[in-house]
Amino acid sequence: MLSVASPPLALPNKLPIHFTKFAATICAKVLKTVFPNAAIASPIDYVPLSTSWNKVAIMNSTEIRTIFDRIAPVYDQLNDWLSLGQHRIWKQMAVKWSQPQAGNTCLDLCCGSGDLALRLGRQVGATGHVYGVDFSPAQLAIARERSQRQYPRPPISWVEADVLHLPFSDNYFDAATMGYGLRNVTSIPHSLKELHRVLKLGAKAAILDFHRPSNLQLRAFQQWYLDTIVVPIAHNLGLTEEYAYISPSLDRFPTGREQVELARQAGFAEAIHYPISGGIMGVLVLAR
Repeated sequence: MLSVASPPLALPNKLPIHFTKFAATICAKVLKTVFPNAAIASPIDYVPLSTSWNKVAIMNSTEIRTIFDRIAPVYDQLNDWLSLGQHRIWKQMAVKWSQPQAGNTCLDLCCGSGDLALRLGRQVGATGHVYGVDFSPAQLAIARERSQRQYPRPPISWVEADVLHLPFSDNYFDAATMGYGLRNVTSIPHSLKELHRVLKLGAKAAILDFHRPSNLQLRAFQQWYLDTIVVPIAHNLGLTEEYAYISPSLDRFPTGREQVELARQAGFAEAIHYPISGGIMGVLVLAR
């Protein structure tokens, strides 16, 4: 089965202009809290400036790893500020769609600071095991520290590896997740093939990531948000260049329908893409 679908209780794909204005007001309040003297532009009829922020540049894996190593100390804080806490809800949705069970062996690709892996760990319990994989040692160090602070200690192994070359045997995992990673790999088809290889027959995977929404109002709001909220916060933290990759990465990222087709080509028996929050976010749900 290959399709693009709306998730249960999803927001409508086309949101009215008053939603965009409301979201912009909330974001402006956040920015004013962080930067009281900041000038806030309107997102309506917003046209992004022609700066290096909007230039499309394809990076290699070493450059991407360097970015995630540098942002590691503030990664969780920025996720909370920049998503207004919504990333926690989206991650929990991804875990549920991957259908982990007690005693399962699960995989979290591009695990970052460990949010999804820790959620998987709570689902599989003491009789299961989770492998959190990332190629950023700085991110893994934070994930390992977070897991060590928890009681009981979650059954998680943190593995430094490239998701394009996974150090696992075929048909090994019962379920898998990936959060904000597919958009950043150097080869999406190769990444999906590797995921397919290590999953057991019938296993589910859920891949969560940002997207460019098809709705023009939401697309304008998203770009305004990146330029007006993300850039000043990243600049204030000395991470302007590190966060400049987001906008061009969204421009390159395949649409939901294109992701479904790529999953089919990788060998998955089922692939459904669920747009979330008007298409700003999406989850690709796969079955081997």
